[in-house]
Amino acid sequence: MNPWKRWFGNKEPLDSTVPELDADNIPNHVAVIMDGNGRWAQKRGLPRVAGHHAGMKNVKKITMAANEIGVKILTLYAFSTENWKRPRDEVDFLMKLPLEFFPKEIDELIRNNVQIRMTGWEEGLPDATLKVIKDAIARTKGNTGLILNFALNYGSRKEMIAGMKAMLGDIEQGKISIEEISEQSFSQYLLTSELPDPDLMIRTSGEQRISNFMLWQLAYSELCFTESYWPEFTEQHFFDAVKEYQSRARRYGGL
Repeated sequence: MNPWKRWFGNKEPLDSTVPELDADNIPNHVAVIMDGNGRWAQKRGLPRVAGHHAGMKNVKKITMAANEIGVKILTLYAFSTENWKRPRDEVDFLMKLPLEFFPKEIDELIRNNVQIRMTGWEEGLPDATLKVIKDAIARTKGNTGLILNFALNYGSRKEMIAGMKAMLGDIEQGKISIEEISEQSFSQYLLTSELPDPDLMIRTSGEQRISNFMLWQLAYSELCFTESYWPEFTEQHFFDAVKEYQSRARRYGGL
């Protein structure tokens, strides 16, 4: 049976309108900018935090959809280094979401062999938030299935500057020579050194920009923008994005 015809953990079949996908051309790494939570809520007369809560509930659904079709890595842009500028009550709410998400969903993620990772800076995160994330990472460390990677307290420019400083430090200490600097060697100084670059980047909410997300890593990624806000981004939308990815020719500058 084709993987996109299988059932999810909730025992409900996939929508029959899911487009047929090429099982040999599934993106290995999909990155998602989960945008539009606040606007989704405001359109419904709800506070912005209600949108963030609805968006949190969507994480497992899309994770399972990605897992079903054979995506190996799903990176979700959960909180940027710039998001600290938001109102304090909204930031506090966002920081509490992992405390609800992981205790509630970790058992099912483990049953589905999902491994949790985090890309970002621990500094500045509340102790309780960091603890529940580290616990989830530890509990799923041995899993060999989909890597669910949360980009949390992450900013690409900060990442690249930190990488350059670390590389310059190694040059000064004689660990690496200037002649050895290359795209491959510099990539090892980034927070994503253990992950391949995304093949596909999806941004929800109709915005068409990268917003300081994986600027180095997205150099040759296929970009897909959808008008749907993240809380209303369904498995159908995800499969449609993968179908769009499969329709493109990735030439990497060649012919």
